[in-house]
Amino acid sequence: MIYDGEFQITKRELVFSIAIIAVMLMIGFIIHGNINDSLMLKYQEYNTALQIEDNQDMFVYAMNTNIGNSFVYGDLKAVDTVTYSELNDEYSYVKKIKERYTKHTRWVTKTKTVNGEKKTYRVKEEYWTWDEVDRWSQHSDKISFLDVKFDYGTIEFPSANYITTIKESSKIRYVYYGTGTEYVGTLYAVLKDDTINNTHFYNNKTIKETIELLESGTELIVFWIFWIPLIGLAVWGFYVIDNKWLEDKNINFRKRY
Repeated sequence: MIYDGEFQITKRELVFSIAIIAVMLMIGFIIHGNINDSLMLKYQEYNTALQIEDNQDMFVYAMNTNIGNSFVYGDLKAVDTVTYSELNDEYSYVKKIKERYTKHTRWVTKTKTVNGEKKTYRVKEEYWTWDEVDRWSQHSDKISFLDVKFDYGTIEFPSANYITTIKESSKIRYVYYGTGTEYVGTLYAVLKDDTINNTHFYNNKTIKETIELLESGTELIVFWIFWIPLIGLAVWGFYVIDNKWLEDKNINFRKRY
């Protein structure tokens, strides 16, 4: 509770806050267990998946015989490439964004001291930004993995990177992003019905490195990074609300700033 600038915590509030922490931790461990069980199933799936090292014949055979989950190391390429006439290189995917240098206004609050007294006031401020006004993109029609052709999108290429910016005038420019045409890495996919499904491509990673990444357990680390601050917020929220129903002899902690 807060009284006259003082932050006061009652004995009962301390007891209830400990109870909140205990309950939140118990819920956290239950969720942790569920996540861990799910990860164990995934790890079992990874450890029983077929591993194919840069072998086109084995890759095709696995698709034809419905092998299922597989790690396949090899080259991912764009069969046909795309570009814009103003660019020098070819890409599997390229994006062109038109931006206009635009003036905006906003109200900002400022403070000044007058005769030793601080006063706040609002002023209108102008600022300029490059704003998107249009965009275009194009991509290959066909890609290949281990020289086996697929439709574009069957395997997701790595993310597009910034290429260049070309200015048309002081207020108009074009920004380009693109994805390369050749990569090497590990594909994790379901091989069946003469094709691949549920694909994930791990660029510049061997099969061993890919499995180590997938079995790193980062999901559990991320969960606790989120859950522990949430416990702190729950306890703090309990303290700042009106808890008169828990009133008891106060333990005073003067708030410091």
